[in-house]
Amino acid sequence: MFINHTNHASAKWSATQAEAARAWGAIEDLPFPDVGADWDEERVARLAEENAAKILAKEPRAVLCQGEFTYVHHLVNLLLAAGVTVLAATSRREVNEEQAEDGSMQKISRFVFTRFREYR
Repeated sequence: MFINHTNHASAKWSATQAEAARAWGAIEDLPFPDVGADWDEERVARLAEENAAKILAKEPRAVLCQGEFTYVHHLVNLLLAAGVTVLAATSRREVNEEQAEDGSMQKISRFVFTRFREYR
């Protein structure tokens, strides 16, 4: 099983990304939690520990984990200590800038999935 623990539902992934994830098994979304900006480190750690227990109970082959940095750091360390492969998605950013008749600029960024990279 491949667990997607991000803010991006796997149903909206490109075919390339979904295919790469399925190399580890069926994809299951476990939505990334809302981590309050005013939370202290202990509260963030408790949330990471709670979600680590949920994830480990599913016995995944790999977990994609990206989001709020301190939560991710704590969760990744817990999962790695348990022997789980933890990944980040990498992408190529394509930027298109267009200037409107009024002189304003519009920038459109497109992120193209490239590969998964392991946390170690």
